[in-house]
Amino acid sequence: MERSAQQTPQLDHLASEPPLPASGGSPFAAFGMPAFNGPSPTVPPEPRPILELEGEEYEDEIDALSDWVDDFLLPVYGAEVTTAAPWCLSWQEHDDVVAWLHALWLAYQQHKDPEAGLSGLLVWHRDFLTHAIAAIRAPGGPLSACMTSPDRPAHRILPGPPPSTRSTKPAEPEPAASGETPEPVS
Repeated sequence: MERSAQQTPQLDHLASEPPLPASGGSPFAAFGMPAFNGPSPTVPPEPRPILELEGEEYEDEIDALSDWVDDFLLPVYGAEVTTAAPWCLSWQEHDDVVAWLHALWLAYQQHKDPEAGLSGLLVWHRDFLTHAIAAIRAPGGPLSACMTSPDRPAHRILPGPPPSTRSTKPAEPEPAASGETPEPVS
């Protein structure tokens, strides 16, 4: 009985909520965790592909992307403009180029972050930069009808393929002539 009487206060103490620290924050703050029923940690918004943006949001993103392309990407990785590596001074009008460069820029931001580690930028060069630039500036790529010589600035958007000819409603079988049975459709 005596032992049971000693355990009762211990059990009550263990069942009660832990006291909050003097700062009034979470008892788990040292571990980066919120308090019970407290605010959840803020999660940064997920980046959206630039071609899904509209209006002012698109304009702001294309301005920031243009700054990165003009101030960083082209001076460092632009190389010479040739027929084998065309460029376009109006690249912002080529939706596919905008999408490629935006994705490249987002990957750059992720891989230069300290959390990417010391090899983050090497991974960006290997896995993103090389492939994206090769696709954008390919001789038959999206800029192939644009500037192929710095002395002859040119801009032309190549026409894309026509829309699919797929019908929206399934074709109905033609009625069979009298006395004939329709053939099964597979």
